[in-house]
Amino acid sequence: MKYTRLGTSGLEVSRICLGCMSFGESNRGNHAWTLDEETSEAIIRKSLENGINFLDTANVYSLGSSEEMLGRILPKYANRDDLVIATKVHGRMREGANGGGLSRKVIMREIDDSLRRLKTDYVDLYQIHRFDPRTPIEETLVALDDLVRSGKVRYIGASSMYAWQFSKMLYTQERLGLTKFITMQNHYNLIYREEEREMIPLCGDQGVGLIPWSPLARGKLTRAFDAKSARSETDEFGKTLYRDEDREIVEVVSQIAQSRGVAMAQVAMAWLLSKPQVSSPIVGVTKVTQLDDAIASVEITLSQEEIKSLEAKYQPHSIAGHI
Repeated sequence: MKYTRLGTSGLEVSRICLGCMSFGESNRGNHAWTLDEETSEAIIRKSLENGINFLDTANVYSLGSSEEMLGRILPKYANRDDLVIATKVHGRMREGANGGGLSRKVIMREIDDSLRRLKTDYVDLYQIHRFDPRTPIEETLVALDDLVRSGKVRYIGASSMYAWQFSKMLYTQERLGLTKFITMQNHYNLIYREEEREMIPLCGDQGVGLIPWSPLARGKLTRAFDAKSARSETDEFGKTLYRDEDREIVEVVSQIAQSRGVAMAQVAMAWLLSKPQVSSPIVGVTKVTQLDDAIASVEITLSQEEIKSLEAKYQPHSIAGHI
């Protein structure tokens, strides 16, 4: 495994981040396709054995049970100081007022709940899962700064939003002398490249590292375009992200994979890892073989001709994933 730093921070992470949305109780939350604890443990154990030290979850994943599983599994196989654990806040965790969002009240409650579930004293990277237009950004940013100063959080990051929103937050942090975001977890892959227009240049200018979600486009970049899986059949959010015209790019991925004798997933991941601002793509897996492909992709270097052919068929998309 290779390692890099998140943005311009000193925090070192593996080039692959294990996404933990796949782990959790299927009867909690909205992800009926999640894995049970025994299966999740096998994947997590193999990730750690192969040098992956970066794991990303969220409070809302299976309504906390993803964090709970990590809290039970990780101490069996790794020292806490060797891990970089990331989680997120924003999604609704309970009914009624103050059940979600980025108010000070919600943030202060949810960090304590996440720490309890993860069985740890601190989170390495605490991220706002989405932008909250109903809460003043000063309130959110001061609350996050307080968490860093308290020792409950080491670094902070953000996830999908419009570049103008992120720019405003970065400016406010600078103006008020608050802890700054070191990462942007954005929607970015071969068949969704809209982030290249504004968000990625902004992050490059501000020294913010990218940890893209859905680097394999919910599996679209790993198999024949019309192939189905248990997740693709039940992932309602995923069904809104991509479209039929994307199949041309998938066909190019398949051609390059065949010529190299590797899996399509390795080619798609290698393309993303070739982008200088990408620190560590977040890879969600439901099978050990998918983990093998992600790990192998770190060693693949695509030629400029291959990159050009992978990018040539791209068509503009409507913004997807910000809300």
